Amino acid sequence: MPFVRSADAVTHEVHGVRFVSYANTAQGSSELCAWRVEIPAGTIGVPHTVSREEVLYVLSGSLRFSVDGDVAELSAGDTGIVPAGARFAIDNTGAHPASAWVSTGTGLTATLADGSLMAPPWAA
Repeated sequence: MPFVRSADAVTHEVHGVRFVSYANTAQGSSELCAWRVEIPAGTIGVPHTVSREEVLYVLSGSLRFSVDGDVAELSAGDTGIVPAGARFAIDNTGAHPASAWVSTGTGLTATLADGSLMAPPWAA
Protein backbone atom coordinates (compact mmCIF):
# COMPACT_ATOMS: atom_id res chain seq x y z
CA MET A 1 0.00 0.00 0.00
CA PRO A 2 2.34 2.80 -1.21
CA PHE A 3 -0.28 5.56 -1.07
CA VAL A 4 -2.31 6.93 1.82
CA ARG A 5 -5.06 9.34 0.88
CA SER A 6 -6.04 12.02 3.38
CA ALA A 7 -9.44 10.33 3.79
CA ASP A 8 -7.63 7.18 4.92
CA ALA A 9 -5.47 8.86 7.58
CA VAL A 10 -6.24 7.64 11.09
CA THR A 11 -6.93 10.24 13.79
CA HIS A 12 -6.12 9.79 17.48
CA GLU A 13 -6.73 12.27 20.30
CA VAL A 14 -4.60 12.21 23.44
CA HIS A 15 -4.19 14.92 26.13
CA GLY A 16 -6.33 17.32 24.07
CA VAL A 17 -4.04 17.02 21.04
CA ARG A 18 -4.93 15.44 17.69
CA PHE A 19 -2.53 13.08 15.91
CA VAL A 20 -3.40 12.36 12.26
CA SER A 21 -1.42 9.30 11.16
CA TYR A 22 -0.32 8.89 7.53
CA ALA A 23 2.48 6.33 7.75
CA ASN A 24 3.12 3.48 10.19
CA THR A 25 3.24 -0.30 10.07
CA ALA A 26 -0.56 -0.57 9.84
CA GLN A 27 -0.47 1.68 6.77
CA GLY A 28 2.33 -0.20 5.00
CA SER A 29 5.52 1.48 6.26
CA SER A 30 8.10 -0.86 7.75
CA GLU A 31 10.70 1.61 9.08
CA LEU A 32 9.24 5.10 9.37
CA CYS A 33 6.18 6.74 10.88
CA ALA A 34 4.80 10.15 9.97
CA TRP A 35 1.85 12.13 11.25
CA ARG A 36 0.47 15.64 11.58
CA VAL A 37 0.02 16.87 15.12
CA GLU A 38 -2.63 19.55 15.69
CA ILE A 39 -2.33 21.48 18.94
CA PRO A 40 -5.11 23.82 20.10
CA ALA A 41 -4.31 27.31 21.35
CA GLY A 42 -3.40 27.46 25.02
CA THR A 43 -2.29 23.82 25.25
CA ILE A 44 0.52 22.94 27.64
CA GLY A 45 2.15 19.69 26.55
CA VAL A 46 2.82 16.61 28.63
CA PRO A 47 6.57 16.14 29.23
CA HIS A 48 7.81 12.72 28.16
CA THR A 49 11.00 10.90 27.24
CA VAL A 50 11.11 9.44 23.73
CA SER A 51 12.73 6.14 22.79
CA ARG A 52 13.52 7.17 19.20
CA GLU A 53 14.60 10.35 17.49
CA GLU A 54 11.74 12.56 16.32
CA VAL A 55 11.86 15.37 13.77
CA LEU A 56 9.07 17.97 13.93
CA TYR A 57 8.52 20.51 11.15
CA VAL A 58 6.15 23.33 12.14
CA LEU A 59 3.44 23.69 9.48
CA SER A 60 1.38 26.48 11.01
CA GLY A 61 1.33 28.68 14.07
CA SER A 62 4.02 28.88 16.71
CA LEU A 63 5.06 26.22 19.23
CA ARG A 64 7.34 26.21 22.26
CA PHE A 65 9.67 23.20 22.24
CA SER A 66 11.52 21.99 25.32
CA VAL A 67 14.21 19.34 24.73
CA ASP A 68 16.27 18.33 27.78
CA GLY A 69 15.84 21.82 29.22
CA ASP A 70 16.65 23.73 26.02
CA VAL A 71 13.63 25.85 25.07
CA ALA A 72 12.83 27.50 21.74
CA GLU A 73 9.82 29.13 20.12
CA LEU A 74 9.47 27.71 16.61
CA SER A 75 7.19 29.05 13.89
CA ALA A 76 5.96 27.77 10.53
CA GLY A 77 8.95 26.58 8.52
CA ASP A 78 11.13 25.82 11.57
CA THR A 79 12.21 22.32 12.63
CA GLY A 80 12.84 20.75 16.04
CA ILE A 81 14.97 17.61 16.42
CA VAL A 82 14.42 15.49 19.52
CA PRO A 83 17.17 12.91 20.14
CA ALA A 84 16.30 9.43 21.37
CA GLY A 85 16.29 9.42 25.18
CA ALA A 86 15.54 13.15 25.45
CA ARG A 87 12.89 14.63 27.72
CA PHE A 88 10.54 16.54 25.47
CA ALA A 89 7.45 18.76 25.68
CA ILE A 90 5.68 20.95 23.17
CA ASP A 91 3.34 23.81 24.11
CA ASN A 92 1.08 26.09 22.13
CA THR A 93 0.87 29.16 24.32
CA GLY A 94 -0.50 31.28 21.48
CA ALA A 95 -4.03 32.36 20.67
CA HIS A 96 -4.28 30.24 17.50
CA PRO A 97 -4.05 26.50 16.74
CA ALA A 98 -0.72 25.19 15.49
CA SER A 99 0.36 22.09 13.62
CA ALA A 100 3.54 20.18 12.82
CA TRP A 101 4.58 17.25 10.66
CA VAL A 102 6.37 14.58 12.70
CA SER A 103 8.64 11.75 11.55
CA THR A 104 10.26 8.98 13.57
CA GLY A 105 11.23 5.33 13.39
CA THR A 106 8.61 2.65 13.97
CA GLY A 107 8.19 1.48 17.54
CA LEU A 108 8.62 4.83 19.28
CA THR A 109 7.52 4.81 22.91
CA ALA A 110 7.13 7.65 25.38
CA THR A 111 7.80 7.46 29.11
CA LEU A 112 5.68 9.94 31.04
CA ALA A 113 6.77 11.78 34.20
CA ASP A 114 4.98 9.23 36.42
CA GLY A 115 7.00 6.40 34.82
CA SER A 116 4.14 5.03 32.75
CA LEU A 117 4.99 3.88 29.24
CA MET A 118 2.93 4.88 26.22
CA ALA A 119 3.19 3.13 22.86
CA PRO A 120 1.29 5.48 20.56
CA PRO A 121 -0.49 3.60 17.75
CA TRP A 122 0.44 6.32 15.24
CA ALA A 123 4.12 5.41 15.84
CA ALA A 124 3.77 1.63 15.67
